[in-house]
Amino acid sequence: MSQFFQIQDIGAITPELELVAFGMFLLIFDLLIPDKRKLGLIALAGIAISGLFLFRLRNTDFSAYGGVLALDPFSIFFKSIFLIAAALSIAISLKYLDIERENHGEYYALILFATMGMMFMAGAVDLVTLYIGLETMAIATYILVGFLRSNQRSNEASMKYFLLGAFSSGILLYGMSLLYGLSGSTRFVDIAEALSRRPLTDPISMMAMITLSAGMFFKVAAVPFHQWTPDAYEGAPTSITAFMSVAVKAASFAMMVRIFMVAIYPLRPQWLPIMAAVSVMTMTIGNIAAITQSNVKRMLAYSSISHAGYILIGFIAGNETGLTAVPLYLFIYTFTNLGAWAVIVALRRKDVIGEQIDDMAGLFFRHPSGAVLMLIFLLSLAGIPPTAGFIGKYYLFAAAIQTGHNTLAVIAVLNAAISIYFYFRIVVSMFMREATEKTGLVYAPGLTMTLAIATFFTLLIGVYPDPFIAMARQAVVLGF
Repeated sequence: MSQFFQIQDIGAITPELELVAFGMFLLIFDLLIPDKRKLGLIALAGIAISGLFLFRLRNTDFSAYGGVLALDPFSIFFKSIFLIAAALSIAISLKYLDIERENHGEYYALILFATMGMMFMAGAVDLVTLYIGLETMAIATYILVGFLRSNQRSNEASMKYFLLGAFSSGILLYGMSLLYGLSGSTRFVDIAEALSRRPLTDPISMMAMITLSAGMFFKVAAVPFHQWTPDAYEGAPTSITAFMSVAVKAASFAMMVRIFMVAIYPLRPQWLPIMAAVSVMTMTIGNIAAITQSNVKRMLAYSSISHAGYILIGFIAGNETGLTAVPLYLFIYTFTNLGAWAVIVALRRKDVIGEQIDDMAGLFFRHPSGAVLMLIFLLSLAGIPPTAGFIGKYYLFAAAIQTGHNTLAVIAVLNAAISIYFYFRIVVSMFMREATEKTGLVYAPGLTMTLAIATFFTLLIGVYPDPFIAMARQAVVLGF
């Protein structure tokens, strides 16, 4: 019987083990394969096989390794997001790395290792397991941000991200150590039980909550822990910026759901006003700062910050609608944001960086399909129907109203209106300004595939959201 449970435990992490195996193979094949573009195809094959293993586990619900790792609908839903984000990011990397002359096997291996860390984060129901997954993801991402070794801006972004990330991890670990001291256990359910027996005003519990929250707010780029985001997004390779903006953010929110809705849920009356204030500041500062940006990467970085503020509304509501909206919004955001980044990658050529709003001037006259696709993604980011972004925002705002947070809902709607202004700065540049460049976009097969998939789901979810809402609801209802 013990042998059966050991085999079952190994089966629970087969998707992760497969990613590690392919990552190691990539490091070896990098020395053997002259055509470096084939390395990206090998990485895509690894993600596809990992997805097949995950699909076989889709109806599974059990705890592995003595209850420190859960394989439930919640973890499977988020693991699917990570694999989709990694696959599309690798697909847009094939062209981008050729232009930058940085096509190396370790790039794809690091994406696979980061994805593996995210998958452990989604399934972790124990502080130690969670932290190991978090640092696996973080270390790989630090390196990827500075992957353009000859680019000073990339090196600077990586160093800033590393230093601030290490600092935030230290704060997070301090909060975890306090929770362990309070409960004598690293498992979330034991921590929740121990906190429920202590008074709400207990100073050690409050200190643990505050330090833990600060560390997690950094990971999701919430104000006032957002300073690293614009520099990291601007300096990183654009394909890695795309990966960070969706996969890293989704993994951080998956971690937050487990922590806030399970481990420190007894302290909800204490953390609720803090999170409400952080949500309002994040939405407002992110949107206002984005207005002044002329660099598209920095603009979308501040946009990413504001979206984190919207997602926090789901935690504040805390009901089924709010918790359903969190994975649903992140699923939608994956396709919408990666689609926008794919268009920016398509603008990149040897003689054109393609990161300024001015670089998009007259895009409709140079390449109409590219401008229309970018318009669709920007409409979705702004939450305008019939795109998927409208569905995500609708569920979050509805959850706030259902739970009596009407002021928060009004502030969120006003911020969504502000976001339309800076998104449409790009639209005006594409459709109403004279072209400064005469050449159109150059699509590689990976870029074409990414744009097709992103556009399909952005429109499909906007028109027919029911099955996707059902999947997100199942993830939170059965997962908790």
